Amino acid sequence: MKTTRMLAILVLALSLTAQVANADFTFGTPTNLTPLAGSGTIWGGRISPDGLSLYFGSTRAGGYGYYDIWVVTRETTDDDWGSAVNLGPTVNTPYSEYPCDISADGLSLYIGEHGYNRPGGYGMDDMWVATRETTDNDWGAPVNLGPTVNSAHSEVIGVISTDGLSLYLQSNRPGTSGGDDMWVATREITDDEWGEPVNLGSTVNSSSSALEGPGSISTGGLTLFFDSSRPGGYGGYDVWMVTRPTTYDPWDTPVNLGPTINTSAHDWWPSISRDDSTLYFLRRGSGMWQVPIIPIVDLNGDGIVDSADMCIMVEHWGTDESLYDIGPTPLGDGIVDVQDLIVLSEYLFKELKDLTLVAHWALDETEGDIASDSANDNDCTVYGDPAWHPEGGIVYGSLQLDGIDDYISTPFVLNPTDGKFSVFVWIKGGAPGQAVVSQMGGARWLCADPSEGNLMTELKASGRGSAELLSQTVITDGNWHRIGLVWDGSNRTLYVDDIAVTEDTQTNLEGSYNGLYIGTGKAMEPGSFWSGLIDDVRIYNRAVTP
Repeated sequence: MKTTRMLAILVLALSLTAQVANADFTFGTPTNLTPLAGSGTIWGGRISPDGLSLYFGSTRAGGYGYYDIWVVTRETTDDDWGSAVNLGPTVNTPYSEYPCDISADGLSLYIGEHGYNRPGGYGMDDMWVATRETTDNDWGAPVNLGPTVNSAHSEVIGVISTDGLSLYLQSNRPGTSGGDDMWVATREITDDEWGEPVNLGSTVNSSSSALEGPGSISTGGLTLFFDSSRPGGYGGYDVWMVTRPTTYDPWDTPVNLGPTINTSAHDWWPSISRDDSTLYFLRRGSGMWQVPIIPIVDLNGDGIVDSADMCIMVEHWGTDESLYDIGPTPLGDGIVDVQDLIVLSEYLFKELKDLTLVAHWALDETEGDIASDSANDNDCTVYGDPAWHPEGGIVYGSLQLDGIDDYISTPFVLNPTDGKFSVFVWIKGGAPGQAVVSQMGGARWLCADPSEGNLMTELKASGRGSAELLSQTVITDGNWHRIGLVWDGSNRTLYVDDIAVTEDTQTNLEGSYNGLYIGTGKAMEPGSFWSGLIDDVRIYNRAVTP
């Protein structure tokens, strides 16, 4: 983009009225920090505001009780962690201590004690706080947070907001709807006493016997990470997050962080760095992990950040769309403004590996019966006798299917019910009733309706009242078209040549763990085989704005 155009967009952005929006982001590859545990197990883990100290509870040798609080440090955020150091008998006792959170100024360490009735407490599990004058000083003796925060019941974890005015707790005190719930205590200024904790409510806390515990809250206070044993996860405990548009709004419905973070083991104790760029968490049996949080900057999913992405951001300025609040941290600050343009500009004209691109079959092969996936390991098999056209596609080559028995079979890629996703394909030719992408035994994701050859999807919500989504745009006219389906978690949108041609609202989508058919229907029904060219099939686990 030329400098004048960049400035024009920036001026236009500054002239628009900004409202709140939520960021979209993805996770990088988790890294195991197991050596921190030594010969013991880890309980809790909190990163200091400057990212140079990592506090954790451990049963390793050399402590004063069952779990003690230890710290590892490093000179810079690029360095490896040093050896673990025990915080000493001023903080640790013959009982059991673990770190719950550290304040934004690095001067208050919130401590949990578990199951041993440490003297001076109000119940079996209480919250305490240790303070220090400067970050160069040692920690003072922990002080109990008192009978308003603590009760005769269990207060296990306490997480402090960046402004120090909200303390999120895990407790089974009266009013809890399940096993343990998340509560929040507030105060007007940091010198005030904490007010009576308030339950976060049934939208956030599950009504089952599950346990919910706050793990960490983002810098702007709009994203709360927590662990839960509620239904819908991947294992015993999973890491979830819940967001809100502003700090004055109620929390929305929690979202599972998915299989990058969660496994069949217990995944819990999430802790986010103060710059919102790294998430730390524990995994039972393998200790502490860290994973980078990466903003999604390729808004239209074309593999490069350019003026098109910047224009998309400007076009959606002032809305509550979820893709565009990416600055100053990956989680955003609640407002689409110049901060987001600054982040986007840092990636201008750079080709990116889009971690949300879960499959990309370019179909650029010249021969053979394997179509390779350039995004992941989802290489697929070509059946029948289709013709490769190395120079006959929109994006390099393409594949010619005969409409009789030619098709492509892929391994499992994505379950539509798991969350947001998008699928885009270039096609040419075809006839009414033929399919482009289908899930085996599931639904036709993209196809031509049997009457007019208009783009439609049969992927719909489960239960009564659900319906196919039919556009009024013909795709079987013999011209090249880029067709797509985008599911943003609550809306289906069909695209033809990057223009939304129809959309509706759905509460969910039918799920399937089967692979895909490209070029035929879900059961390879007669009449469903595609007769024409197919090129550049892309599937994302996010909502893409073409």
